[in-house]
Amino acid sequence: MSKNIVKPSILSGFMELIPSEQILFNQMLDTIRENYERFGFLPIDTPVIEKAEVLLAKGGGETEKQIYRFEKGNTELALRFDLTVPLARYVAQHFSELTFPFRRYHIGKVYRGERSQKGRFREFYQCDIDIIGNETLDIINDAEIPSIIYSTFKDLGFNSFTIKINNRKVLKGFFKWLGIEDSTEVLRTIDKLDKIGLDKVKLELEEQNLDKGTIDKIVEFIQIKGSNEEKLHSLKSLGIENGIFKEGLEELTSVNHYVKAFGVPENNYSIDLTIARGLDYYTGTVYETFLDDYPDIGSICSGGRYDDLAGFYTRQKLPGVGISIGLTRLFYQLNEAELIKAKDNSLIKVIIIPMEDCLDEAIETASVLRNKGINTQIYLEKGKMGKKFGFADKLDISYSIIIGPDEIKKSKYALRNMKTGEQNLLSMEELLTSLK
Repeated sequence: MSKNIVKPSILSGFMELIPSEQILFNQMLDTIRENYERFGFLPIDTPVIEKAEVLLAKGGGETEKQIYRFEKGNTELALRFDLTVPLARYVAQHFSELTFPFRRYHIGKVYRGERSQKGRFREFYQCDIDIIGNETLDIINDAEIPSIIYSTFKDLGFNSFTIKINNRKVLKGFFKWLGIEDSTEVLRTIDKLDKIGLDKVKLELEEQNLDKGTIDKIVEFIQIKGSNEEKLHSLKSLGIENGIFKEGLEELTSVNHYVKAFGVPENNYSIDLTIARGLDYYTGTVYETFLDDYPDIGSICSGGRYDDLAGFYTRQKLPGVGISIGLTRLFYQLNEAELIKAKDNSLIKVIIIPMEDCLDEAIETASVLRNKGINTQIYLEKGKMGKKFGFADKLDISYSIIIGPDEIKKSKYALRNMKTGEQNLLSMEELLTSLK
């Protein structure tokens, strides 16, 4: 044993789970993957480490400050900070090998050197889907995305959630109508409304040298109320004639129509003019998803449309639309609030407990069960029967099989239900039927 014991610990901002929690996390991940595949998305993976020049092709901004960078030899490397930039590189690099529209999903860890705080992570899973077009991509794709969000979160066990939809062209066109030519900062401020509140939004808009009349019009605009159809009617009645506003309104109207056609109930989606998405590359439709009963958790799924995914890597125009679920943060928030529960706390269906000198038969029985797809463990340690049953209870194993001389002589198996304590002597055929 070493004289110098190192205190076991992990860095702040990294999540590590005990097995029962990891099972639940994996179940959520599997549900997301199954939904993505059901809608025809194909899996890809990309290296966690990329050339820094590739990841930072756009340059500048908060992202560059948060990226993990290091050198190996003469090459500057970086850990991926999202799955979108690697997708852009991937599509540009493999363009001739892909079929468009290219529907991909990517589930993997990303890294950001954010300030560590509760519920924020430096290493976390993102679960992304994107539909990439070659030169063009029909707006109907934007309407299909909410149906995927709806299906995924229903299968995750949530009923009361709202997919909020907007179009940045509508916002930009409105700001242009107000005489605001560069609306980048205004959009970023509007996007923070749910985090900082209306008063602070007004204050930030004042700091951008907007007069009170303009700010009042912005506030009135983003607070347009009513049903989705009523909101669209209110937007039309503004009489704004600039091209970008009209184009955005047409797209938003089309998306609203087809979201219904894709089967999303009206109480699960809403046009919301406060949704702007802070990232600059979004150019049209944008989405944010919230749990209605737990607004403090914040957005659980977001994304949108972009015109030119891979402009830094190819001259080919590659428009796309996609969403991302930040699974690590979502799991943490839901688990902390005790809002989720695993279907099973153990992956082991049955534990075989051999009595003395019966191990060969236990091994043979385990092989038969495993070959039939039944997750089986053999208890290999010596000890009293009570200790062995206690072990099974702690692991939440549903069944135990006791194999002793009497069972071997009769070619029977003592199957015990660990939840009820009921025990039956069964043939192998009966045993397999009971455990299926």
